[in-house]
Amino acid sequence: MHRTIFDTPVVRHVLRALSLGFLKLAGWKVLGKLPPGAERSVLIAAPHTSNWDLPYTLMVAFSLRLTIYWMGKEQIFSFPFRGLMMWLGGIPVQREKSSNLVAASVEAIKAASGSLQLVVPPEGTRSKTRYWKTGFYHIAVGAQVPIVMAYMDYERKISGLGPVFEPTGDLEADMTQIKAFYANFKGKNAAQFEVP
Repeated sequence: MHRTIFDTPVVRHVLRALSLGFLKLAGWKVLGKLPPGAERSVLIAAPHTSNWDLPYTLMVAFSLRLTIYWMGKEQIFSFPFRGLMMWLGGIPVQREKSSNLVAASVEAIKAASGSLQLVVPPEGTRSKTRYWKTGFYHIAVGAQVPIVMAYMDYERKISGLGPVFEPTGDLEADMTQIKAFYANFKGKNAAQFEVP
């Protein structure tokens, strides 16, 4: 994986302090911590309903001392922002050519030498959708890493890391349990988040 702001000396410490200060002033609480054994993991990012999710996710990641990478549509990586977005942990995704995204993500996690948390929104879009994509699940299973249920609730102003979910191999039953965890969280645009 490419170098990011999260492994840049000095900058990461300054941004952690600024993130903690801003979140406190804004009334947000950051809960949980990365559990032992989840240094390399897949983080579910839900609900995902707004462009504001990215800056808040970055601040929460700094607060919790995470080393995140996140997936975003190719368009937000256009010139002149590509370098910045990559430095912020972004991985450009061409939605129309994403058939090998799971395999590439699995290989990247396996090849990583240090801590790495791959953030994947199951809705796959900020727009309202009834169906969750299962890429995050297949990446975790393929890379043999745990799934950490991360969340952001704008109504209660809480964000953080929930429990670790260990995939059983029964995708349908596992997705039912995962969705049940997220049922009570409200995104910024709450009407766009629906747990089917």
